Amino acid sequence: MALYEYVTQDQLAGFDKYKYSAVDSNPLSVYVMHPFWNFVVKFLPTWLAPNLITFTGFMFLVLNFLMLASFDFDFTASAAGHNHVPSWVWVAAGIFNFLAYTLDGVDGKQARRTNSSTPLGELFDHGLDSWACIFFVATVYSIFGRGESGVGVATLYYILWVVLFSFILSHWEKYNTGILFLPWGYDISQVTISLVYMVTAVVGVETWYQPALFHFLYRDFFTFMIIACSFTVTLPMSLYNVLKGYRSNTLKHSSLYEAFLPFLSPVLLFTLSTSWVVFSPSNILELQPRIYYLMVGTAFANVTCKLIVCQMSNTRCQPLSWMLLPMAVVVVLAVTGVVANETLLLYLWTAVVILSHIHYGVSVVQQLSNHFNIFAFSLKKSNSD
Repeated sequence: MALYEYVTQDQLAGFDKYKYSAVDSNPLSVYVMHPFWNFVVKFLPTWLAPNLITFTGFMFLVLNFLMLASFDFDFTASAAGHNHVPSWVWVAAGIFNFLAYTLDGVDGKQARRTNSSTPLGELFDHGLDSWACIFFVATVYSIFGRGESGVGVATLYYILWVVLFSFILSHWEKYNTGILFLPWGYDISQVTISLVYMVTAVVGVETWYQPALFHFLYRDFFTFMIIACSFTVTLPMSLYNVLKGYRSNTLKHSSLYEAFLPFLSPVLLFTLSTSWVVFSPSNILELQPRIYYLMVGTAFANVTCKLIVCQMSNTRCQPLSWMLLPMAVVVVLAVTGVVANETLLLYLWTAVVILSHIHYGVSVVQQLSNHFNIFAFSLKKSNSD
């Protein structure tokens, strides 16, 4: 693969000065999960590279996504009258999700344990986390599906965006404050999701058809909890932390425009993808929801990774991600009917987005590995000068 040097010399210089600074105040994380991870990491061999742990955890989420896609590609399997996903798949999904969460929790501890902490490790971890959003959201969706008692594909699309913007908030905070405030919703959601998979395996998806409290369906609680967590916990805490930095005069960016610059590309991505959904001649989201979510989630991950690079290297965020320019052309071709086969166009564009993002990721990892004279997936030192 012909790699490209996406990280500039100024950014490399910024990485040389980088110091990790994070705050985790979530009681579940502090009092339950961290002690558990401290216990687990003792069983890992000291030759095991932290980035390999990170990547393995991420691949468990990809495996979940692919596994559910093979049984429920169009999210109809959980609806009444359809062949439901086998119980063993939900058990596997629960185990894989918890393994992914656990490995994501122990990778940093393994790095400190083996004295191998580097800026590349943090970038690799958070970069994969940004892509993981789409995989666990789409996998959870199969529990409820899009039947009468399920969640509409358009509703899930907007829920996905709530999750995506909740993710980017913490990195926007760090871009402005220099401190990564770990969101409370992440730990709670991962533990809950793993449990719900297991419960679904035991009681069956039919249980979620039944009304819960006050005649609300479980799907309504699913939607409400995600939105409520984002708007009552994640967003207020992010704004509070940035406001506190403003009052103490410790913000990295004094200009309002510079402070909110990281949101420009995500908002443009949301505008483009939503325009395609709303004005699609063939209602593309109803036809191909899984592929559309994958395309949006991967494009978002690409935009977010570039923000994380700027945030960690203390450099100015790029106002516009290059990927949005060809995407604008694709959306125009789709909504104007110039390309009649929207499904084919979506598949081709999704392939371009995924391959572009993989190329970006591999190039950045290789470039930083060379810069720090290390191997990405081994604790051995590189022999290059």
